[in-house]
Amino acid sequence: MANRILLVGGGGREDAVARKIVESGSILYSALKNENPSILNLSREHLICDELDYRRIAGFAVEKGVDLAFIGPDPVLETQLVDLLDSKGIKVASPSREAAKIETSKAYMRRLVSEHRIDGNIFSELFHELGDVEKFLNSENRDFAIKPVGLTGGKGVKVMGEHLGNKAEALAYAAEVLNRDGQVLLEERIKGEEFSLQVFTDGKTVLPAPLAQDYKRAYENDLGPNTGGMGSITDCDGLLPFISRSTYEKALNSMKQTIAAMASENTPFRGIMYGQFMDTENGPKIIEINARFADPESLNILSLFRGNFTDVLFSIAEGNLKTGANFIKKATTLKYVVPVGYGTVSKPGILRIDGNIETDHLKLYYAAVSGTMTEVRMSGSRALALVGIADTIPDASDIVENSLSHIKGEYSLRHDIGTAAMIGRKMEKLRKA
Repeated sequence: MANRILLVGGGGREDAVARKIVESGSILYSALKNENPSILNLSREHLICDELDYRRIAGFAVEKGVDLAFIGPDPVLETQLVDLLDSKGIKVASPSREAAKIETSKAYMRRLVSEHRIDGNIFSELFHELGDVEKFLNSENRDFAIKPVGLTGGKGVKVMGEHLGNKAEALAYAAEVLNRDGQVLLEERIKGEEFSLQVFTDGKTVLPAPLAQDYKRAYENDLGPNTGGMGSITDCDGLLPFISRSTYEKALNSMKQTIAAMASENTPFRGIMYGQFMDTENGPKIIEINARFADPESLNILSLFRGNFTDVLFSIAEGNLKTGANFIKKATTLKYVVPVGYGTVSKPGILRIDGNIETDHLKLYYAAVSGTMTEVRMSGSRALALVGIADTIPDASDIVENSLSHIKGEYSLRHDIGTAAMIGRKMEKLRKA
């Protein structure tokens, strides 16, 4: 009898996961807030609901007799859903609410990394009073990142010298965060190339995926406001052209140390963990650690994944992860189709997909949309993800560009992601360092 798997979430990341679950021969049940046509077509049954309504989702899981659940969005991990499903005897390949604090509380993450002396830590300070923030900033001659402690969807962090022009602007933003949350985190500003490392783990064994780099700025040449992510790349060797194997190994060791530290505190982490790192002149530094698949970077690696995905999920949930996370040796470039004005004031409309544009070298994932497979209504967020697969990152970028004639409607997209010019600039920067 085929396994029954519950997937929570309705974005592009969840569409990629849904396809792997069904490809593994399992029966998919889904709970999502939008009528994502791809996920609905893949599901035997679905529940349209507020994804934070954990009691309703747990009831749906029990009613349908699901064997295992997998949670996509980070805000859902902050609810009691995983713990409630576990109490009802349903296996979950996602972290408990307490373990998810590695992402949902930046203060928890920095405390864990500091106390356990995990490699890659940076200076940080948690504040509860604006006067203390002001005294601290006035005593320092360096720049800091101003961060809310909780979830921000990748859009809440502002950096002095980048988003904030001076100390007065930094203090004003700190005041905004304090007034809302009662606390604010300041972290030293570090410079270098960012990259993402995602791993599968059962709390002991760690299986890494290829490195990825995402691009949050809304406009080309990394300009404009931060977004949830406009696109991402991976390379055929599992590294990136501008990230060395030594840097990769050090970042992976930091992830392993984090997972071991959580186990030592009786908060074992089971699921997908991804670390966001900065490759600095002093080695890779931890920017954030997250408790789920990245978006968009997960779409790159899931497009490369080969194996029985359901078996991997069960081995994570049951604590016996060994093998199964295999990736073909190809490069990928992902570019998100988004509404005009995304990042400031979105103007969502209708997109039409001209026929079946997917091939062995191009994947199309449906994100924050509703509708049919050939016509979707955009929300204010990301709409469609196009992933090119080739021997090189620029070739994968070209595959995406050549597919755009099949997408009809008004939208925005960053054409520069993954191009030879972009990679060349990064390599030149590395040579000059």
